[in-house]
Amino acid sequence: MPREISLFDAYVPALLLLTFLSGLITIAADRLLVRLGLYDFVWHASLFRVSLFVCILGVLGLAVYR
Repeated sequence: MPREISLFDAYVPALLLLTFLSGLITIAADRLLVRLGLYDFVWHASLFRVSLFVCILGVLGLAVYR
């Protein structure tokens, strides 16, 4: 995958698009975790959500730029 993608005649980094994609995946995973009741075992829910986002973004970034 190229490092930059042409989007409406402007070059944006592929990592920016991966950030939006990981945000959508994080929202879906968050809703699933709420339905399963796993947030009862989490000490700080906001910190867990941010770390989940960072982990998903890291995995997507490694998958694309490898």
